[in-house]
Amino acid sequence: MESTRKEKRDGASVLDLDPKSTVGGGVEDVYGEDRATEQQLVTPWTYSVASGYSMLRDPKYNKGLAFTEKERDAHYLRGLLPPAVSTQQLQEKKLMNTIRQYQVPLQKYMALTELQERNRKLFYKLLIDNVEELLPIVYTPTVGEACQKFGSIFRRPQGLYISLKEKGKILEVLKNWPERSIQVIVVTDGERILGLGDLGCQGMGIPVGKLALYTALGGIRPSACLPITIDVGTNNEQLLNDEFYIGLRQRRATGKEYYDLVHEFMTAVKQNYGENVLVQFEDFANHNAFELLAKYRTTHLVFNDDIQGTASVVLAGVVAALKLIGGNLADHSFLFLGAGEAGTGIAELIALEISKQTKTPLEETRKKIWLVDSKGLIVSSRKESLQHFKKPWAHEHEPVKDLLGAVKAIKPTVLIGSSGVGRTFTKEVVEAVTSCNEKPLIMALSNPTSQSECTAEEAYTWSKGRAIFASGSPFDPFEYEGKVFVPGQANNAYIFPGFGLGVVISGAIRVHDDMLLAASEALACQVSQENYDKGLIYPPFSNIRKISAHIAANVAAKAYELGLATRLPRPENLVKYAESCMYSPVYRNYR
Repeated sequence: MESTRKEKRDGASVLDLDPKSTVGGGVEDVYGEDRATEQQLVTPWTYSVASGYSMLRDPKYNKGLAFTEKERDAHYLRGLLPPAVSTQQLQEKKLMNTIRQYQVPLQKYMALTELQERNRKLFYKLLIDNVEELLPIVYTPTVGEACQKFGSIFRRPQGLYISLKEKGKILEVLKNWPERSIQVIVVTDGERILGLGDLGCQGMGIPVGKLALYTALGGIRPSACLPITIDVGTNNEQLLNDEFYIGLRQRRATGKEYYDLVHEFMTAVKQNYGENVLVQFEDFANHNAFELLAKYRTTHLVFNDDIQGTASVVLAGVVAALKLIGGNLADHSFLFLGAGEAGTGIAELIALEISKQTKTPLEETRKKIWLVDSKGLIVSSRKESLQHFKKPWAHEHEPVKDLLGAVKAIKPTVLIGSSGVGRTFTKEVVEAVTSCNEKPLIMALSNPTSQSECTAEEAYTWSKGRAIFASGSPFDPFEYEGKVFVPGQANNAYIFPGFGLGVVISGAIRVHDDMLLAASEALACQVSQENYDKGLIYPPFSNIRKISAHIAANVAAKAYELGLATRLPRPENLVKYAESCMYSPVYRNYR
């Protein structure tokens, strides 16, 4: 079988090349997908050479009207296409005109999904070239609505569904996926999709969207990405009663049954794909997210974007904001609304960075950070009743029952919302934090837009234009008293694509907290003075591939430094190497 797929170049097979002479983070670039191989002629292999009608139906190789006259002859396409020959640029222009005519974001989402299933390279070319316009469509906030309606808009599978029905057979299910060289898996159990709650099997929209960004923003090849949903049921009564629901119609499995299924999955992944496949846990409920990360971080290459990715991007924003609000990280006090995965993850990474900078024990640096949950300020008198992940944040203080009281008592310089509850940063709260700070940093991180703790307009108006503001979902620029404020977006998409690329190109076998700090530092360094002048604490997404390359290089450098990298020898210029390994969506010429 393998011998029939060998691709000849100068008398030698691509599969026979020395692995050190190829790029792509340890998996040879057989299909010529990396940027460094853009000029390489490729043979469109499926199980045989793709040609004719089957080639037009294969999203990996389909170019539509962009097939040249020579390619139409060589691959039996004559008569199957209209006579006009187009360019990829013209196709892109036509599609963007079509997408812009849709008024409903979900229609745009469905149009892009259809394109991804029809012409993969054109989909990624569109996304890369129009990232600021299309990011809110393929990811938050539109992907949330897509997940809610996933049963109705489902057309064809884009990933693997592993349910309780597959218990004992998960390894066989993984082998059903057509690609073998997988580098990144994003997996969810659908229990906590964004701020929308339990969407069960319909949470698949999240892994699919995340991996589209791994490719578009981080340059991981589409063929190396695998979206997976673990379906253990749902407690969402509306879905259980929905005739179009596509998942198991039962209440969620818990306890031993749940953890046994996940353990079989993690074991099968390592057995099938090896030590170096990155498994990203996505949108698991708090009680499972912390448990799974703690259990597998020492035995597998795992990463939880809700805990670690969010923490890294927020830390980068806070570090960048220091140029606007002044002082060092250790000079500031932090108050969080929300003490779940995101809140405690961000708090821990900030405490780690302060500890690293000041050489102070972690237990001491945590005391600069306070968290408010649904029962009020987390204090030591509540310690016995707290979940284990909240206990490190229980400091000595009188009980305070609400956020406003906590702001008045703690007088934070940085206010961070990760509660998943909209409109909780009220006018009184914003005015209180502004009264004790010249330039308060306010970060309303909850997604989607409807769950944001406050809007950009509210933050700027209630603080009289003094707040430095960033949010999880995008907000338009806002003019206040003649000055235009551009809100930053603390979007995980700044971090996880570049982080994943860094892990892949170094061949890292574990994720260390110092690699997350390295990603934050790299992102903070990408904010220019021009960005600061607009009140931005994050760089524009238009430069995201350059940003991702720098993050990847920093993460890879840290992996080599910690002895966690297996791809040896270390490349001399990690930034250039990262760029050369990035997937290129430019059409290739076929033999």
